[in-house]
Amino acid sequence: MQIHQLMDACLYAAAFWMAYELRASATVIDLFGMDPVDPFSQYLWFYLILIPVAPLILEAQGYYDRPLLGPRGGTLWPLFKGCLFTTLGLIFVLFFFRYYIARWIVIWFGGISFGLLLAKEELFRAAYHRKVSQSKHRRRFVLIGLAAETERMKTELKIHPDAGIEIVAQLDLNETTLKDLVGMMHEFSVNGVVVCARHAYFEQVETVIRACELEGVEAWLVADFFATQFSRTTFDDFYGRPVMVFRSAPETSWRLIIKHALDFTGALIGLVLVAPVLAVTALIIKLTSPGPVLFHQLRSGLNGSPFTIYKFRTMVTNAEQLKHELEAMNEMRGPVFKVTKDPRITPVGKWLRRFSVDELPQLFNVLRGEMSLVGPRPLPVDEVRRFNDHAHRRRLSVKPGITCLWQISGRSEIKDFSDWVRLDLEYIDNWSLWLDTKILLRTLPAVFRATGAK
Repeated sequence: MQIHQLMDACLYAAAFWMAYELRASATVIDLFGMDPVDPFSQYLWFYLILIPVAPLILEAQGYYDRPLLGPRGGTLWPLFKGCLFTTLGLIFVLFFFRYYIARWIVIWFGGISFGLLLAKEELFRAAYHRKVSQSKHRRRFVLIGLAAETERMKTELKIHPDAGIEIVAQLDLNETTLKDLVGMMHEFSVNGVVVCARHAYFEQVETVIRACELEGVEAWLVADFFATQFSRTTFDDFYGRPVMVFRSAPETSWRLIIKHALDFTGALIGLVLVAPVLAVTALIIKLTSPGPVLFHQLRSGLNGSPFTIYKFRTMVTNAEQLKHELEAMNEMRGPVFKVTKDPRITPVGKWLRRFSVDELPQLFNVLRGEMSLVGPRPLPVDEVRRFNDHAHRRRLSVKPGITCLWQISGRSEIKDFSDWVRLDLEYIDNWSLWLDTKILLRTLPAVFRATGAK
């Protein structure tokens, strides 16, 4: 997938250059009476945004999740949306930075990029069809395992004829000898062996793999020995040893690296933009109630690691001591404490919470790498210790954030902690950069509608 994304990024870059050359053409300028444009060198900075972001927009539309040779509609629609949103994003960036560019460059860029990417798809489709249609390019495999498993695998392969795999023989793991397998490999000149076996047959599987190793033939092990609920399985190398990795949280990847970079950049820009708000809020808190301006507390971060969170103080200074007296008023079922009309909140604190201004100092936590802009809200360490369901700890498998699905889903109406966790796990299981973007965009209206904590 990453190779396709790199190719698409290059095609987007080429499309922008072609749109510029078309608009800068003397023939076009004379024909339509247009003004000359600036040299192309003045637009090169835009590539720093276009090349990394454009493939991400395509990915957000599901462009890279579709079958390689699926229906053309499954390609055209996400490709059209990706090119449209990329073009609109270009317009937004130019408007935000107040940078002038001839509007026909932007319009032609959208059309040319769509045409180039569609042409690439059609070329790949044609080349693949031509290769697979020739029997000499089809890969010959032997299926070996228990009869029921090999039959199921063969049925699945029939559903995907474009995979270019031809099953030349099926062998029963209980009845086949090493000599039979080697004979099949020689007779059919196979490219590989697919092994379907449960964990009780590891010894036989090892024998098959060793035979393939000696013959120089690929061995594919269908490793579905363990039934997992939501973990994604990947393979890695651990000091020369093959390792199966069961991961239920987003794996470290270039997308996660981009998320961290956007967190740092967004927090830095955010602090600059809200600096006057921070100063005024600090002054109001200081003048209206005794005590410190900032409230800090130990919260559970990534994998439960404690860190100090910063917020504007919205309660009286002895709020933690008074909490024990209010336990009977707790409205949240579970280990979390929540009271709608909390008597510990100061008059100013009520408004700070309503518009989520009290959360702004957490941008410093994001800069320090302890939090993300988007992620499950961090809970106090003592509340995490009271989790009565170990499955709830999976919300700690990613870095906590300032905003999340719970934050924009009517958090004041959620009364059961299990519903809160369900939203957090939904975020973790479906995480993408596009999902983060949607949550951030929905957070702003939620803040302005004053649907924050009460």
